[in-house]
Amino acid sequence: MADIHTPEQRHLNMSHIRSANTKPELALRKALWHLGIRYRVNDKRLPGKPDIVLPKYRTAIFVHGCFWHGHKDCPNYTTPKTNTDFWKAKIERNQQRDQETWRQLEAKGWYVLIVWECEIKKARFEGTIERVASTIRKNGNTYNYLKTAQKKARELYRTERRERMQREKELVEEIHAAFPKR
Repeated sequence: MADIHTPEQRHLNMSHIRSANTKPELALRKALWHLGIRYRVNDKRLPGKPDIVLPKYRTAIFVHGCFWHGHKDCPNYTTPKTNTDFWKAKIERNQQRDQETWRQLEAKGWYVLIVWECEIKKARFEGTIERVASTIRKNGNTYNYLKTAQKKARELYRTERRERMQREKELVEEIHAAFPKR
């Protein structure tokens, strides 16, 4: 099927597609806010500028459009009939970039959560919010547990180091006492 729009009309349509503050993002943010979960939006300090960042829970949430990120087995994702090679390459590149971003975030100790546009629709919204909220809380508990474990490990290391240094000092004193300078 041929495109019914002129190149100028198509350009205008495409220029109005937003990458931030989309309806699915706003719906998810509003639901999280009502649950008492506070967040930051599009934090530039993190790879990929996640849509929602929860530092307290060490979680980054991406709200992906089913078409733009190639949601498999989703009715909202179909490959366009025109300029197919271009669209396939574009969507594959988006998916590769997503994977790279997730790896970078996970390497920095962040949990990554993906919410698809189709999961924000009315029929699935409540279930999605419950899943996201429980995952966020689980991530927060895990993060706090690891943080506490690291703190205890650091304290143990410092204590052992102080004890070792004290033993070394005592040994040096014993050696000096046994072999006085002449």
